[in-house]
Amino acid sequence: MHLHQNSREIEERSSQYDKGLTVIRADQCPYTVKNVKEISETAEKEYGIKPNIIDLKNCEEAQNSPCPFGTFCIVYNGKVIADHPISKTRFTNIMNKIL
Repeated sequence: MHLHQNSREIEERSSQYDKGLTVIRADQCPYTVKNVKEISETAEKEYGIKPNIIDLKNCEEAQNSPCPFGTFCIVYNGKVIADHPISKTRFTNIMNKIL
């Protein structure tokens, strides 16, 4: 794993999540538990999308994340829409621009 991912690597890794909404997270930060719960609930209520939640369990999984941040990422239809932890409000703003 390179210290910095280039855009091609990111695109290749995110393309495996080409259908729907995927949230990739790790227990690194206690706030992500709350954020992911709120994002998941909002995705279902507001957009009718049931997200796939992936909990990273080790450093290799984090290093192979489609985002440079590694321990938090949101992918929608194969495109990274958040590459670091975000709030429910930020998620809503992003989704409203996409949909």
